[in-house]
Amino acid sequence: MIIEAVRLVVTLGFTAAGFVIGRAVPDWFGGTTADPDVAIVVGALVGAGIGYVFGGLFGRLVRRGLDRAPDIASAATGPQLFAGTFGLLAGMLVGVVASVPLILLVPMVIGWPVASLLVLVLAAFGSRVFAARSSDLLAAAGLRSSRIPAAGPSGSPAFLVDTSAAIDGRLLELCRASLVSGEVWVPEFVIDELQGIADSGDKRTRRRGRRGLDVLDALRDVGGISLKVTGADPAGFEDVDAKLTALAAEWGATMITIDHNLTKAASLRGIRVLNPHSLGESLRLSVVPGDTIALTIEREGTEPGQGVGFLDDGTMVVVEGAASRVGETLQVEVANAMRTSIGRMLFGRSEP
Repeated sequence: MIIEAVRLVVTLGFTAAGFVIGRAVPDWFGGTTADPDVAIVVGALVGAGIGYVFGGLFGRLVRRGLDRAPDIASAATGPQLFAGTFGLLAGMLVGVVASVPLILLVPMVIGWPVASLLVLVLAAFGSRVFAARSSDLLAAAGLRSSRIPAAGPSGSPAFLVDTSAAIDGRLLELCRASLVSGEVWVPEFVIDELQGIADSGDKRTRRRGRRGLDVLDALRDVGGISLKVTGADPAGFEDVDAKLTALAAEWGATMITIDHNLTKAASLRGIRVLNPHSLGESLRLSVVPGDTIALTIEREGTEPGQGVGFLDDGTMVVVEGAASRVGETLQVEVANAMRTSIGRMLFGRSEP
């Protein structure tokens, strides 16, 4: 149907052009060598034949373009389509204004084709530029994008950053080591929460919030990372963790968090989670019960007689009977190990 409709329009156009040319032919020869009626009929028939052939070819191209339109549209985001359409209209408007002098000052046979080409080029240029800067343009207009792609231009999965991961700071080192690469997305509600923490009246809390904001700011300068902020805010969720879980599930993104409970909840929902703390735990040097280690007792423990020291990787070691030996380096035999929500703890006793 589309091919035949396009063919009909093109055929009518070429028939009209042939009619006009056929009527003008007698004038080209002084009106003596050609019958006007015959020239008009021949011109119309030739135009109709050419239009029928080219109309079929053009109709197939149009149908092929329409068939590919859904694939092209699905590959672009809503903001890109919106901004691209606006850029197309803006480019056409600029092109029309710029082509007026050409039409008025240049001979018609040259001015109209050049003006048409100028409008076409500026329209295509405006569409490309506006689509490429869709996020910035929508943000400048006070609009927000409701969705993001789950994969960046390279095809690597996108990452969603939690408040706790930004405050922890190890995310920055993971990105610098290329363990995290591609698109790293930060929801605006996470930034709002970090800002609220940074504005807290408590000095320690305020320092944690500022560190989180500094980490996100530093990510913009890391090679291989494309840090992006999204204004998507799932409706029906008040808690930040619930919003982040909903976004990660919807987009198929990997969540980055050190929150133990959030990690478990997201994993149960089938969401990929990268926990820098768990990654660090898995890379630590393994110390098992029965090993003897050199340990400096740094403070007394919570129970009477206990001393507490720390390994180089930060693992806490509780030593029985070492409360009175704070500041000394002892040979400690590891007796037991326990994994808690805050990490791995070791228990031991000092050798005589």
